[in-house]
Amino acid sequence: VWNGGATGGATGGGVSAAFGLPSWQRQAGVPVIAESAGRGVPDVAADADPQTGYQVRIDGKDSVIGGTSAVAPLWAALVARVAQATGRKLGLLQPVLYRGVSAGAAARGFRDITSGDNGAYLAGPGWDPCTGLGVPQGAQLATLFQAEAPASN
Repeated sequence: VWNGGATGGATGGGVSAAFGLPSWQRQAGVPVIAESAGRGVPDVAADADPQTGYQVRIDGKDSVIGGTSAVAPLWAALVARVAQATGRKLGLLQPVLYRGVSAGAAARGFRDITSGDNGAYLAGPGWDPCTGLGVPQGAQLATLFQAEAPASN
């Protein structure tokens, strides 16, 4: 969880007031806000802190970047590698990622992040509004998707 304080930005995340709780999140422990069960975000996490993110080279200069613009391509690459390793189309990932998840328990295929806050929510055991299910463990996710039936679209 990244939180630079009042002037430094922070990890996003929370519970939607616009979108209802999807079926795959029913057992994950998404908090009910204002008597309404909303979609919990994020589903997953990666290092988004622009100070500790990912070293890149742009126009011959080394730099460190973070945020969604760094994490989204990493997840896309991981999903492509898992699809290649399993030899199957993965379809909608969330039903498989959340299968068997219960409130307060670490999810299969993820390293649970249990400390830190984003200014509105605390990270904790299991799914939380700062880090979702946690940080992916690629080989474990490939094994999970190999064993599970593909999600339907």
